[in-house]
Amino acid sequence: MPTILAINPGSTSTKVGIFQRTPIGTSEPIAKKTIAHDAESLQKYPQLLDQIQMRTKDIEEFVTESGFSIDHFDAFAARGGILPPMSGGTYEVNAEMVHYLKELSPVDHASNLAAVIAFGFAEKTGKKAYITDPVSTDEFETLARISGIPEIERKSFIHALNMKAVSRIVSKEIGKPYEHCNFVVAHLGGGISVGALKHGRFIDVNNANDEGPFSPERTGELPVGDVVKEAYSGNYSAKDLKKAFTKQGGLVAYLNTNDLRTAYEMAKRDSQAAEVIEAMVFQISKEIGGMCAVLHGKIDAIILTGGMAHLIPFVEKIKAYVYNFGLVTVVPGEDELKALAEGTFAVLQGSETASQFASSR
Repeated sequence: MPTILAINPGSTSTKVGIFQRTPIGTSEPIAKKTIAHDAESLQKYPQLLDQIQMRTKDIEEFVTESGFSIDHFDAFAARGGILPPMSGGTYEVNAEMVHYLKELSPVDHASNLAAVIAFGFAEKTGKKAYITDPVSTDEFETLARISGIPEIERKSFIHALNMKAVSRIVSKEIGKPYEHCNFVVAHLGGGISVGALKHGRFIDVNNANDEGPFSPERTGELPVGDVVKEAYSGNYSAKDLKKAFTKQGGLVAYLNTNDLRTAYEMAKRDSQAAEVIEAMVFQISKEIGGMCAVLHGKIDAIILTGGMAHLIPFVEKIKAYVYNFGLVTVVPGEDELKALAEGTFAVLQGSETASQFASSR
């Protein structure tokens, strides 16, 4: 049975898993681990890409502890980084992709490490590495790109890996081919993506850094006039203002926590906390309703996923707003390692052909 190593780096940890394809065609983990990286030790690396050697060594130790060697794997699966806009699917990691992630990527993001590390393993062993449904997946229809000012185009940044994976799960549950389904998918995590999936493609989505609902850490969409005032107030540098929008907004700004469970505990004795939670529910539900309109109301299901979908009272509040739009189903959390494994196994077994990356596409 083919065996692969899946790699998914985060800002302070690296998730890794060893997967085999079973005879019935599912990907099951033989071993999984979240490798924690001490925050103090990370400070000695000025850029995230400086951590490649350290994280590679930690992954190799996990492989050895699990009774394998790097040479054992048939392929390597990596989370896609901040790449140019590209259609969803599985891509072979090549030298051009690695160069882009190391030298040209517009954001110094932990996900950029994955393909670089996996490509190193692939070169060492004579195998191949792949990414599946990266954050920069862009399947927008033309109308979705128009912002209201020609100089600014709406961009597609999306939790595509998890959102497409749960869409495939739900399509099987309702007995309809994934390519024929229309879903509104809400990924509810540190950032919130709500997307309209039409026949397997996300034709519109809020950019979780700039648009849509506020989240545990992000402001979501803001009144543009007031943003301009803050930008020219002299109170912020460009870097500090961006940080305020993406790391210090949402629940953090109002309640000084990025944990929804903590916010719910606060709400038991604090009416403001309860109101902030209700406002986040309100904004998420409004975004879901908008995406239902994008699909002309012809939807097979609304899917709630991501870490916050584990909290039943929160999910029930959203359902109360949107249940009239269609079936609401919940697939809480994420299993991105398995989604990466599934994409790579599909290529190894010939049911999907990997695309070739080219930064000029």
